[in-house]
Amino acid sequence: MNLRALTRGDAAVAGGAVLLFIASFLPYWSVDCGNSRYCTSTNAWSTALFPVLPSIYLLGIAAAVLILVQRFQGPAAANRQVLGLRLDQWGIAFAVAALWTSVWSLGGGGDVAPGLGISAGHSFGAWLGLIALIVVAGAAAAGPLMPALKAPLVTDRPAVPYQGGYPMPGQPGHPGAPGQPQPGQYGYPAQVQDPAFGGQPAPAGYGYPAAGQPAPAPVQDAAVAAPQPTQVAPPQAGAAPAADFQPFWFAVPAPRQLAPKDNPVGAPVGEVVPGTWYLAVEQRGTALVAQLPDGSQGVLADTTGIQRG
Repeated sequence: MNLRALTRGDAAVAGGAVLLFIASFLPYWSVDCGNSRYCTSTNAWSTALFPVLPSIYLLGIAAAVLILVQRFQGPAAANRQVLGLRLDQWGIAFAVAALWTSVWSLGGGGDVAPGLGISAGHSFGAWLGLIALIVVAGAAAAGPLMPALKAPLVTDRPAVPYQGGYPMPGQPGHPGAPGQPQPGQYGYPAQVQDPAFGGQPAPAGYGYPAAGQPAPAPVQDAAVAAPQPTQVAPPQAGAAPAADFQPFWFAVPAPRQLAPKDNPVGAPVGEVVPGTWYLAVEQRGTALVAQLPDGSQGVLADTTGIQRG
């Protein structure tokens, strides 16, 4: 269960369901008898108003639960169907049916006995329930279509403790952090290599000719000559982890699924979505091992267009 997979549309569905539950306890039908103390009001839980409760309020709450359950299950439940429909599709159908029933139930009312000053009508519990159902049905139906409702609910960088062996950018001990010396500045070790071991001498360093003097000819010694670099093919997605890999934060431009670490062709174990920063803890060729906010890890095979943090 990944709570960060929720969208703004899902939050609107959940809020509408809570509002609908509260409205069920408020007066649905009221009778006004003037100054008489025997007239009262009743809510949707009264048996006298059956089937208002199951066909409007409980049906709308069940619709919101189905939609959120489908969202919590993530991409693993994308193809699961019940009688030919996914859970979120059933939820949208239930929400529309509850809204349709609520609209028709608001008909009627008015004067019951005009001569006695007795009148009856729907109270604010019925109208509040109608508004809540409009929110649930509207957010459920328009959520996959409107960019404002498809946006992630939480977009800040997750507070995941750093588990790598290298300091993060901006922290003490990392080149480029405030107060840290830069290459070539005072206090930073000069990158001087010994020519005897195949390195190139730095300007004004040991073994480097001074200005105006000719450079000595290189000495070829088979015992200490440096090996020539060879062309190495880039590792594939299933290759061993890179030894010099440094963990980093990244974000994706579109939702992408994560494969299991031990079986890259297996069923997805998670999903990365835009607007959230994830930690890359390992590199396998062109693929990355990403860590989700809940601590689980998976292989991201498609790394095109990712943004480094």
